[in-house]
Amino acid sequence: MPVHGLTPILLCFFSMWRISMLVSSHPQHIRCQLIQRTALCNNGKLSSVPSGLVDDLEELQLNHNHIQTLQDDSILHYPSLRTLSLVRNNLERIESNTFQDSKMLENLNLAENSLHVDYQESSHALKKLPLLKALDLSENKLDDDMAAVLLQNMTSLEYLNLSGNLLSRLDESSFENLHQLKELDLQRNTLFEIDCAFDSNPKLQRLNLAFNFLPCLTDFHMTQLVVLNASHNSIEWFVTRQDLNDTFCLETLDLTDNKLFFFPFLPNRSHLRNLHLSHNSVSFYEHLGDNDTFPNATTTVQFYNLKDKETNVSAQLWDESLHGDISFLETLDLRGNLVEYFPKGFISQMPNLSRLQMCTNCLEALNLTSEQFPSSLYELDVSNNRLNMIVADADTLTVLSNLTYLNLSTNALHWLPSTLLSSLPSLRSVDISYNNIDICLSEDSDARIDTNSSCVVWKNVASLRQLYLKGCELKTIPPSAFSGMSLTHLELSDNPGLIVQKSIQSVSGTLQHLGLGNTQIQSIDFSQLQRLKSLNISQNALTHLPVTLLSLDLKLLDLRDNRLPTIPWGQAKALAPKLNTVFLTGNPFNCCQTEWYREFETTKTIDMVGRSDLVCEDLTKRTHRMELSHSALCGNEDGESIFWYLLLFVPFCLFFVGASIIVLLTFRPELLKKSVKKKCLKPTSY
Repeated sequence: MPVHGLTPILLCFFSMWRISMLVSSHPQHIRCQLIQRTALCNNGKLSSVPSGLVDDLEELQLNHNHIQTLQDDSILHYPSLRTLSLVRNNLERIESNTFQDSKMLENLNLAENSLHVDYQESSHALKKLPLLKALDLSENKLDDDMAAVLLQNMTSLEYLNLSGNLLSRLDESSFENLHQLKELDLQRNTLFEIDCAFDSNPKLQRLNLAFNFLPCLTDFHMTQLVVLNASHNSIEWFVTRQDLNDTFCLETLDLTDNKLFFFPFLPNRSHLRNLHLSHNSVSFYEHLGDNDTFPNATTTVQFYNLKDKETNVSAQLWDESLHGDISFLETLDLRGNLVEYFPKGFISQMPNLSRLQMCTNCLEALNLTSEQFPSSLYELDVSNNRLNMIVADADTLTVLSNLTYLNLSTNALHWLPSTLLSSLPSLRSVDISYNNIDICLSEDSDARIDTNSSCVVWKNVASLRQLYLKGCELKTIPPSAFSGMSLTHLELSDNPGLIVQKSIQSVSGTLQHLGLGNTQIQSIDFSQLQRLKSLNISQNALTHLPVTLLSLDLKLLDLRDNRLPTIPWGQAKALAPKLNTVFLTGNPFNCCQTEWYREFETTKTIDMVGRSDLVCEDLTKRTHRMELSHSALCGNEDGESIFWYLLLFVPFCLFFVGASIIVLLTFRPELLKKSVKKKCLKPTSY
């Protein structure tokens, strides 16, 4: 071989030798994955920052390791570092000169550590980061004083996360130097007071105070704030400072899961778009202004500010201006409150409202006409109230041409304008479950909108895709009830004795999800529902699986609480490749016929929901968990009982033994004589 031919080979071996030497000299380097200028060293059981990485490294991730101290020379070799992450390292100390040469660092994540141990020295290190924009100190067991020390002179911060610590009280000195702060996360602390804590943060736009112990917010004046999350506290009052004429930038206000009694006192000028008030005790008190009905009732509410000795705020309980500016509101979430009615003109103040969620309140009547619902309304949920009537006229329904989702379920409705739903041209989903409302017969379909009826007309509602009629005490659905429709979801469960076979044929070409649970069906032909993907036939006392299911391409099948002793292996084998989810609990399965279970179990694409709760009975009526049952309970692996083999084998053995004795005594009778003589004719002593 020519000498020049060895040159590439020698160079290759030299490169491999050099790499191996680098790896052996820096054993921690092999635990990092280098992608361009990012080093991923997570979950490596590292006790220190690895050295020997590229000099121009920009991002270093060291999450879930065992680094307790960041020493002065830890990142000395990475002066270009912009992002450093040390989540969950049990980090206790950052030496004061650690970031001496890290002038480019912008993002520092120190979440889930123990910086409370030596927070004072760590604070000296953080002060040497002039360009730091994002800092995560969440879950470090920091109290108020510790956080204040760590944040001293960090004037460049734009994002700060202090969630999951031990902060209890904030004042004007807590964040006084954070003039560039735009987003602050304080959720999951023990805050009960935030006295002027954010007055030094004029650029703060997003503030998260969720899951704390704040009792009230009665001096809200942060005009620059865009998003405020104060959910999951103990807030009884939300009051905006009344003497401000500035326009608030607030767009989203979340007061979910608090103790509000009154609708919040919002800014007089704002661009509020999303207001979340679910799970409070909000109600309206306009009726208390009737002096004839309540002559001794108070007409005002006062809020005292004893500390600053300012003029006390008084507000009329039923003054329309009490609600503030809600003209830009798009989403109003009042679920789980105590609202009995809407104050006069309340809905009309929201011309841009698209979603009104009133589930679980105390509404007794809904007048779509007098409330003046806007044309922008897209979703209306008044389920789980006390509604006994709904009023609407033709002009109102013309305005509500964009209404797409309507939920009237779980009320006390007995009467509706019969063509209410068929007059809404954009409806896609309607739920009137658990009301005493029927489907009109064909001869009743000429009713007018202003005619109240105990039934509704669905025929030819072309836009409707989802229809929920659970628990409406339906017995018979007219064959033409769904004609002219393209339903994909039809829920008819909890209607015992329902006859549906002919009516669902008209939507067989589009139906994908069908609910027939607790309808007492025993036999139904599913063969025409070729597009069906989800079927609920639970609670129907079925003793066998409908054979017509096998031709469908079902993805979800609910067979709970029937009387199925088994599923034939052939049916299980046909269903297994298709199903993704199956519900089977509550059936009296036979432990000796579990081939279907083994078939489903070995099919990895099937999720048997509640598998650990599946049980079966053996021959002695003892119950066993299906996953622990074995063929030994019944005999062999084919599932047949050993009892039957014993029942056949024991008589055969007895017969064989008896026959053998008779044959033996017949051909050798002397054996009997010798035996008798031996036992009975013993010689005597005389």
